[in-house]
Amino acid sequence: METQAIPSVTRGRKGKGKRRRYESAKEASHRALHAPITHTLSFAGDTAKAHAKTSMIAGEGVSNIRTVAAFNAQHKILSLFSDQLRVPQSQSLRRSQFSGILFGISQLALYASEAIILWYGAHLVTKGLSTFSKVIKVFIVLVITANSVAETVSLAPEIIRGGEAIGSVFSILDRSTRIDPDDPDSDPVESIRGEIELRHVDFSYPSRPDVIVFKDFCLRIRAGKSQALVGASGSGKSSVIALIERFYDPTAGKVMIDGKDIRRLNLKSLRLKIGLVQQEPALFATSIMENIAYGKDGATEAEVIEAATAANVHTFVSGLPEGYNTVVGERGVQLSGGQKQRIAIARAVLKNPTILLLDEATSALDVESECVLQEALERLMRGRTTVLVAHRLSTIRGVDSIGVVQDGRIVEQGSHGELVCRPDGAYSRLLQLQLHRV
Repeated sequence: METQAIPSVTRGRKGKGKRRRYESAKEASHRALHAPITHTLSFAGDTAKAHAKTSMIAGEGVSNIRTVAAFNAQHKILSLFSDQLRVPQSQSLRRSQFSGILFGISQLALYASEAIILWYGAHLVTKGLSTFSKVIKVFIVLVITANSVAETVSLAPEIIRGGEAIGSVFSILDRSTRIDPDDPDSDPVESIRGEIELRHVDFSYPSRPDVIVFKDFCLRIRAGKSQALVGASGSGKSSVIALIERFYDPTAGKVMIDGKDIRRLNLKSLRLKIGLVQQEPALFATSIMENIAYGKDGATEAEVIEAATAANVHTFVSGLPEGYNTVVGERGVQLSGGQKQRIAIARAVLKNPTILLLDEATSALDVESECVLQEALERLMRGRTTVLVAHRLSTIRGVDSIGVVQDGRIVEQGSHGELVCRPDGAYSRLLQLQLHRV
């Protein structure tokens, strides 16, 4: 996903001053990074990258400890960690040897120069060319100067770390993005009807530009209607939701809302009108109340409880010792998958969006909870433009239109009744597969 660029401050006299200071600091960091210690900087940077890989493996092993234990993969994680440690170990060994040699040379130069100065001073005193007091004065001045220079050189590690820090900061500041949520030239969104159209869209993810997800993809969803997308995994169903949310821009074609290209609309104000429930809901390490309240700024406790009741959350939350003040843990680890998904749905209900995007919103629910929640979702979907991605075809029979996605395009579209009447159609084949599996 592309990161958001920090806009440059260039307007007005004050802004120009900030820009000049920014550029002068950047030039200074550039000079520091390309000074004679460039080799040492790259050396330290390579070691830091190697340590980052080992830290990533350790973090993944700890965060997924249940999976690791379930597959008895502790030794595999340890071996991966040990293998990754060999790179920084060898680099640190070379670095320590190099540093030790330089330290020895510097100490030899220091004491050898003092010995030479004392020898030459004694020679001058013996020849009567100078006095003892003058020689000692010169010796003390030279020793103090040498120590000062040595202390300055001892700051090299701090200079290296500072250069690395400055370089990483400016790399983030210089990073540009095509999606700017604060674009001053975009049109603010006050209200929308919710008509969505994907017109001749070509799309591939930035991390995999050679893999084409959509090629001349077309889809139109009327305002206030529901559209389900079904098909095999990897066919591009969730990519439709990503494009509507404008997590990515299409490489060709347009994504339209109410007849306007969403690239012309202010992204922050547009997303206020869109509610999203993902297949893997993201919860924050805080209470259930605060997790639901993320859906709306300034939400009251009564509004949160009302949304929780609509999403079938209130019953199980009321049974917890601390109720809505129960802390869900990091990424909601204290809750089951179905409970996390219901909290995510309650968060979308609280937002009261014009456009509702449901990406497998009931995939982690048991049959009883799914039936109750399905009724709540049907009430929530009334009057809203809704896009559902589903694998369970039983959950989408009541939607206005169903689209079957294959190889990045819609191969069949219509209501459940219309598609069932086509026994050789793609939807009928999917339905038969699920019925036989049951």
